[in-house]
Amino acid sequence: MSALNPSRDPSVAEREWLTLTDRKTVLVVVHTLAYGKRLVDILSLLEADFRIQVVFTAPPHVFGDEVPSFLQRLGGPVLPWNEAVRMSFDLALAAGPRGVEEITAPLLTLPHGAGYLKRWSTGSHKGVAGLRRQDLAPGGRLPAAVAVPHHAELSVLEQHCPEALPLTHVVGDPAYDRIAASLPLRAAYRKALGLSDGQKLVVVVSTWGARSSFGRFEALLPRLMAELPAGRFRSAVLVHPNVWSGHGSWQVRAWLARCARLGVAVLAPEADWRPLLVAADHVIGDHGSVTLYSTLTKASIVLASSPEREINPFSPAAALALTAPALSPTHPLSDQLDYAAAEYRPAEYAVIAARITSEPGRFNRNMRRLMYRLLGLGQPAHEPETVPLPEPPALDAWTDVRREVPA
Repeated sequence: MSALNPSRDPSVAEREWLTLTDRKTVLVVVHTLAYGKRLVDILSLLEADFRIQVVFTAPPHVFGDEVPSFLQRLGGPVLPWNEAVRMSFDLALAAGPRGVEEITAPLLTLPHGAGYLKRWSTGSHKGVAGLRRQDLAPGGRLPAAVAVPHHAELSVLEQHCPEALPLTHVVGDPAYDRIAASLPLRAAYRKALGLSDGQKLVVVVSTWGARSSFGRFEALLPRLMAELPAGRFRSAVLVHPNVWSGHGSWQVRAWLARCARLGVAVLAPEADWRPLLVAADHVIGDHGSVTLYSTLTKASIVLASSPEREINPFSPAAALALTAPALSPTHPLSDQLDYAAAEYRPAEYAVIAARITSEPGRFNRNMRRLMYRLLGLGQPAHEPETVPLPEPPALDAWTDVRREVPA
């Protein structure tokens, strides 16, 4: 049991068990693995500050199956949700709305991906996901602050939840900044992945949901294995953590086992996909965040799925859907990749990438200032650094799916 668990009198628990007392406490609310990976990036801004204690909790969520093991690997102190809602904290961080109205703390919310790409077009959920009133003020309670990546979000917010505008801060995008800082390391990443000179890396990406590219994997994956010559191409598959959680990790591994046995790298849901994206030559994707982040790189993009009614029409995903070529079921896959590379126009994709953040390279500075202001503390006397991504493991080591699922 953690000394931070309030199952006994807090003053007694601190006096008996804790070495550092009277710290400012930050609660990190991890609903899903995707949310957790985004929030952990931000926690680097609180490193080495002995005035702050960070703790974690995991609210119930339909896609929360992978969260306990994620938090265990992380090694942070974890409070049971039913205990966390009975405590008070100096700051809470969340990338999703479920249950956060029960937390006693100044709440800072932020998107878990590349802005706000999806919309609901019918029913009571109508609007841009993440910027609706039910997203920003669950239970009728507004957070202390809302962090958004781009100034363009403000006009959408004004339409859907204008009362949140005074609380909204344009801070930028952490994944954008890490990827941008890592672009000069592309050659090193490719070497670490085990790619030979001239070999092309194809990364197949899927978000979650019925209209994601995962719904086409049954037809796409055989083509990936049969039509791309092994000497010229290496392939990797990246599936959104919500697919793994929703269908069960065993089932997803079973579906992808043959790909892995034939040399396609299958990324585990907790893996860091960003170095792979920097190293890629081609991306076959959809309307999700990872495909959009690939506009920062020199990879050509082919869209296997791009459902108009699910895409926020004011988002960069909508612009990408009009720019990137669509995958054809009839033409050879290698020819389509060659075509996409030949038609690639860096200036067009740079315009789309610029719509991800209006604060490029400044997320750490902006977010740290906001967090410390909410904590009532002065910032550390040094510039927050945007660290390039670490070198990835070799493609053959990304997953042990071949051993986990019987032939």
